[in-house]
Amino acid sequence: METSSILVSVIFIFVLVVVNSDPVEDKQALLDFLSKTPHSRTLNWEKNSSVCNHWTGVNCNSDKSRIISLRLPGIGLNGQIPPNTLSRLTALQILSLRSNGLTGSFPSDFINLKNLSLLYLQFNKFSGSLPNDFSIWKNLTIINLSHNSFDGSIPFSLSNLTHLQALNLANNSLSGEIPDFNLPNLQQLLLANNSLTGVIPKSLQAFPKYSFYGNNVSYGNSSTPIDPYQSPIIPIPPKSTNSRQLSETALLGIIIGGSVLLILIVFGFVLFVCCFKRDDESGGFSGKLHKGLKSQGKTTAPGSQDGNVRLVFFEGCNYAFDLEDLLTASAEVLGKGTFGTAYKAVLEDATTVVVKRLKEVGVGKREFEQQLEVVGRIRHENVVQLRAYYYSKDERLMVYDFYSRGSVSALLHGKRGGDRVPLDWNTRLGIAIGAARGIAHIHTQNYGKLVHGNIKSSNIFLNSQNYGLVSDLGLTTLMNPVPPPISRAAGYRAPEVVDTRKAAQPSDVYSYGVLLLELLTGKSPVHTTGGDEVIHLVRWVQSVVREEWTAEVFDIELMRYPNIEEEMVEMLQIAMTCVARTPEQRPKMSEVVKMVEDIRRADTDIRTSSETKSESSPPRPPAGGY
Repeated sequence: METSSILVSVIFIFVLVVVNSDPVEDKQALLDFLSKTPHSRTLNWEKNSSVCNHWTGVNCNSDKSRIISLRLPGIGLNGQIPPNTLSRLTALQILSLRSNGLTGSFPSDFINLKNLSLLYLQFNKFSGSLPNDFSIWKNLTIINLSHNSFDGSIPFSLSNLTHLQALNLANNSLSGEIPDFNLPNLQQLLLANNSLTGVIPKSLQAFPKYSFYGNNVSYGNSSTPIDPYQSPIIPIPPKSTNSRQLSETALLGIIIGGSVLLILIVFGFVLFVCCFKRDDESGGFSGKLHKGLKSQGKTTAPGSQDGNVRLVFFEGCNYAFDLEDLLTASAEVLGKGTFGTAYKAVLEDATTVVVKRLKEVGVGKREFEQQLEVVGRIRHENVVQLRAYYYSKDERLMVYDFYSRGSVSALLHGKRGGDRVPLDWNTRLGIAIGAARGIAHIHTQNYGKLVHGNIKSSNIFLNSQNYGLVSDLGLTTLMNPVPPPISRAAGYRAPEVVDTRKAAQPSDVYSYGVLLLELLTGKSPVHTTGGDEVIHLVRWVQSVVREEWTAEVFDIELMRYPNIEEEMVEMLQIAMTCVARTPEQRPKMSEVVKMVEDIRRADTDIRTSSETKSESSPPRPPAGGY
């Protein structure tokens, strides 16, 4: 009895600790803030969920006793910050409310946030004067209050922030003279486009001129204001009255030197073009996303009045970033496909997403948004969810989750060698089942009329349970029709799509059948032999099956797995049915799902417990799916 009592007490204490692991007071402060502040985006801030582990934009300290970071950029916050809400987060170190529609004066009760280190309030509608005493926030290292309507003078108390590294007050209505901050750690200063006057203090004259553009200020040695649009004046020395004609030796030296210089310039230019072209063809871009976009065409800058200047997020998306975050994220090219270029973008808070930049969009903004609204509402475990999009005259971007294992195409056709991990049969079967379920669900959407139109292995990914996920949904109706190139992608197109360039649900079935053949053979839909001969996978498999059944059809990497021949034959038969030449002969995707799932059911029924499996083959996912 005594042991039972101790056990009950321990369980009670454990439950009490778990229940109270959240910072209750800080959590309530955020709930009060959200309930009193109009906002256009839904947040997953539920009273019964853990604020430290699940709430969007919120981070806690290591023992989860206090909230130390709040990042809510671009989520459509409007109106004034309610008093006695955020100011109760007294342990807060990072506050980012930028790119919203917040109004009113600088909140006076922020005086309680004495631990603030990073403050981002730019791109809002704040007005009135800045706080008179900034020395309250002695830990501040970055202040960005730009693109608001703050007026009055710049407080001299900013000079007390000895840790300050960056100060951005640009694009406000500040007036008066610039204080002599003399801040030892200040590395970035932006005061442009205000109504400041007077002389720039000597301690700030080392900063570039663009820091002060758009004001009536000057350097101490000149009364002329800084003009960002003034062309530099290059003095031309006067001709000497005693000048003589150049000697023949000097003239010859100039000619030779000029010739050598010209050769070097031409050589450098050719080298640059070759390197640039090679980098572009390989998709080797690595840098900031906005640079990658600009390298491929004109890009609308954040804040432009052209089109929608904000990312449009879909309901249920818990990402806490905006367009500015996205365009300044570290990025690398994942691949270039039929409809555009895909980038892996890593944001400042380590969030990783895939950004697809569309090319040759053939519809206007309204039709574009209508189509994406249909796609954005789709929720299925085998369909990669569209999280957000951006539309402007010059740019159309789509944002998806990032899957670290890469596409099925990369897993199948990546470098083969001794260190390669083969894609085993269990995983290939899971890919086939998941992709079939995803496509079948897509075909039920929009009153049963939705078509994917671009099924291929580079658009199929793996979830954590090794089932296929279908990506790139809904783009075919947005793009200008292009003639099918002789490429891997061309091998997925059904005969009727090649003729009419119009995809339909039966053509999705055909493309899925090609995917099955790709999983079975390990070969690309269109590939070449040792010579110049181009081989279409569908025709090749059909010819082999027609002549005589041979083992050469199947991927040699599958030969290491025992007792799977019957399953492979069944999948081959399903694939051949899907790639029938006429659409009427092909099954519907709902029927294909049942056929592919039956392979696994049959496998479960037939195999005995004494059967041994390859040690390198992972456990099979359950027959029923998730």
